[in-house]
Amino acid sequence: MAGRWARWMVLALGVALLPGAAPKTDWTRHVTVTATGAYVLGNPAAKVKLVEYASYTCPHCAHYANDSKAPIRRDFIADGSTSVELRHAVRDRLDFIATLLARCGGPARFFATSDAIFAAQESWMDKAIAFERANAERLSKMPRDDAVREEARATGLFAIAEAEGVPAKKLDACLADAEQQKLIGAMADRAWNEEHIPGTPSFTINGTQVPNAASWAMLEPALRAAKK
Repeated sequence: MAGRWARWMVLALGVALLPGAAPKTDWTRHVTVTATGAYVLGNPAAKVKLVEYASYTCPHCAHYANDSKAPIRRDFIADGSTSVELRHAVRDRLDFIATLLARCGGPARFFATSDAIFAAQESWMDKAIAFERANAERLSKMPRDDAVREEARATGLFAIAEAEGVPAKKLDACLADAEQQKLIGAMADRAWNEEHIPGTPSFTINGTQVPNAASWAMLEPALRAAKK
C-alpha cells in the first residue's frame, strides 16, 4: 500500500512540474518602465493599452484612483488584456513633491504608494494649505531642497510613502534627486505642451484620446469596448 502511495505521489508531482502547469503571471503586480520613465502596470503585450495623465493635487484624479483601483485590476489587468501606464502631468510644487515620493520606492512600490497618496489626498492637501500660509515667506528664503523636505514632512506625504515601505533615508535622497526632478519635469512638459492634454485626469486607449472621461464610470465603457 505504501509503495502504491509513493508511486502516486511521484506521478502527481511529475504532472505538477509539467511546463503547462506553471503558475500564471500575476499581472496586477507586474510593473515595467517605459523609455521616458513612466511606470506600466500589467501585461506589456496587452491588447488594450491605457495611458493615464494624472496629478496628485487634482481632486478628480483622486476620485478616479479610488473608484477604479479594485475593478480595473480585477476586470482588466488581471487577465492580461489591459495595461495601465501612469504619466505625471505635474501642476504645482506640492504635486511635484508627491510625485518624487511616489516614485521613490521604484517600480515594485510605485502603484501602491500612488494609490495611498490619492486615498489620503484631502488630509494632506488641508495640511499643505495651512503649512504654506503659515510659512510662505520663510520657505521662499530657504534652499529649494530644504524647503521641499520640510513641506513633505509637514503635509504627511513623507509619512505616507514611508508607510508603504520606503525608508526615510531613501525618501530624503529622492526629494533631492536631480535626475528624477528632471525626468518628472520633462514628462509634465510633454503632457501639457507636446501632447496637449485637456486636463487631469486624461486618458488614451491604444493611442487615441478618450473624450469626456474624467471618472471611472465614464472611462469603463470605453475600456470594455476596447477589450472585446
